Amino acid sequence: MIIRDFHKEKTTERRVGAERWESVRLLLANDGMGFSFHITTIEAGSEHTFHYKNHFESVYCISGEGSIEDLATGEVHELSPGVMYALDQNDKHTLRCKTEMVFACCFNPPITGNEVHREDGSYALENS
Repeated sequence: MIIRDFHKEKTTERRVGAERWESVRLLLANDGMGFSFHITTIEAGSEHTFHYKNHFESVYCISGEGSIEDLATGEVHELSPGVMYALDQNDKHTLRCKTEMVFACCFNPPITGNEVHREDGSYALENS
């Protein structure tokens, strides 16, 4: 059994961030679960384009308001607490945050914790 406290983990190396976002990675590849699990906070007024070419991601909105745009279709979907989206086609997307947003995110394959977003918005596929 794995027990982790978000409030404790956000003071460790499991807390990572870049411009206008941070993520506390509660489960990583070396935990052996087959997925990774993160709590991610994104600043109000920010916009981020991501393209996880090597990972599937599911995201549940805990708090905040914004939207996600599917860049292949141009479809825009509103995000608010209780809304979930899944990037089941490695969808390139733009996330726009009206207010600060907090998400629970799962990645498959799991990330190792060492990844950084590349210029195209993706993570490289690392060995677990």
